[in-house]
Amino acid sequence: MTLTGTPPRTAELPPARSADNLLDGDRALLEGLRREGAEGFEQGCRDLGAILARADTIELGFRANEEPPQLRRWDRDGSRADEISFDPSWHALMELAVTSGIAGAPWADARPGAHVARAAGFLMLAQVEAGITCPLAMTYSCVPALRLGNESASAWERLVTSGRYDPRALPSGQKQGALIGMALTERSGGSDVRTSGTTAESIGDGEYALTGTKWFVSAAQSDAFFVLAQSAAGLSLYLVPRLRDDGRLNGLRFDRLKGKLGNRSNPTAEVELDGAHGILVGDEGRGVRAIMAMIGGTRHDCVLGSTAVMRLGTAEAIHWSAHREAFGRRLVDQGAMRAVLADLALESEAATAGALRLARAHEQAHSGDAAAESLRRIAAPVLKYWTCKRAPAHAAESLECQGGFGYIEGSRLERAYREAPLMSVWEGSGNVQALDVLRATGADAATFEALRLELDQARGGDRRLDAAIDAINLGGADETGARLLTGQLARCLQGALLVQHSPPEVADAFCATRLGMSQGDRAFGELPPGTDLRAIIQRAAPQGIEIA
Repeated sequence: MTLTGTPPRTAELPPARSADNLLDGDRALLEGLRREGAEGFEQGCRDLGAILARADTIELGFRANEEPPQLRRWDRDGSRADEISFDPSWHALMELAVTSGIAGAPWADARPGAHVARAAGFLMLAQVEAGITCPLAMTYSCVPALRLGNESASAWERLVTSGRYDPRALPSGQKQGALIGMALTERSGGSDVRTSGTTAESIGDGEYALTGTKWFVSAAQSDAFFVLAQSAAGLSLYLVPRLRDDGRLNGLRFDRLKGKLGNRSNPTAEVELDGAHGILVGDEGRGVRAIMAMIGGTRHDCVLGSTAVMRLGTAEAIHWSAHREAFGRRLVDQGAMRAVLADLALESEAATAGALRLARAHEQAHSGDAAAESLRRIAAPVLKYWTCKRAPAHAAESLECQGGFGYIEGSRLERAYREAPLMSVWEGSGNVQALDVLRATGADAATFEALRLELDQARGGDRRLDAAIDAINLGGADETGARLLTGQLARCLQGALLVQHSPPEVADAFCATRLGMSQGDRAFGELPPGTDLRAIIQRAAPQGIEIA
């Protein structure tokens, strides 16, 4: 049989996305940065966004995953070393992040908006490489916990807020900057830290000797770790330096680094403590209360990390669809794909609005604003639950937009897909967050009232939002319905922010599809007729992409 006619043009793969400034190309992020009080930091965020968009910076993220950290247990003389080595790409990204203020530096910056700007930087950085965000999150979030300690613990604040990246294995007195990690989880339990079998015995001068096993120590290269251990008074929190003042290991033995589904560039270790010297942080026997001073911040960073997954997926999917042709037309010009892209953009913008609003509440709360503390107290678990639940589904749909290419190694979305579930696991699973919402609203009426006031600011903007707010039944919630309540609160909070601050087409489509129904009732791309798909996609499109 002879075929006639003009053969179809061979389609090339779309070019890799780069050089689109991650701030200016993300309208929701730029507007949120200004709205939440960080306009004075805009140029610094823009400069960072330009660096993070460069092809060579993006390559550093790939390289850090392809060459994961290695544990060297023994030195050449046969002495225990327990050193963790990294590819230079890891150090290059960490240097950029710490000097850009994404670790502890905002705590030493009195300017309003410093913490919001840090959140925007974190969100952009996590799109390049998620692994480095773990040590950054813990080092940032540790400061409120350090302030519960004695003078020895407080001395670490100078190091973590210095804005200097110093990866050298040296005692704290010889360091220019420091990273702080956490060693909480044991084989006996994850979220239930009360089952900890690690013990702490007083050795005088405010120090304790800790003995036990920690099964999941993330950012194992850190200069010090917060460790939960059982003392005579009950579960207590201690700051355990990696090295003693003479440079020797401080009773820490790193048995192995764990292989993980994602987050491969970040070393996670099983660690034995054998008489490790630690400093009491907070009151003895009140270790959970003390560590929550830190976890409040790391939960916020889980929200940012999940938001970053969604922004990366949205941008990559739109970029791919604008450059890929099928059946004679660009994918972005085809109705079914437009509906999917617009829906991905809606989820991403809603997550961004919530994350930055939480950042402002977090900053104001630590400045002494009681109302902001009440809002932060409930908004953190609400948004942590919902945003982290939505990220894996969003990543899967974004990947599908690229077809087989999205699934192979070398795609940025393949890495994002492996990272996406992690934020739900870290700092408390979905059940932990939902139950925390019940505790927060049951223990203090001001907590829910703060959220109610936040929602009421959008009253009258959309009848569906008003109805969803009215339908919240706080008094009827129990453990069985904790997730349902938390999801409702999250969608109402996101909807309220979009109704107030986003273009009408975005707010209208969000309220039509996210309020008054379960997300399980629909898949991405099931938008109602009349939705302004082009406008929603154009708003979310990276720099240089025009939607006809």
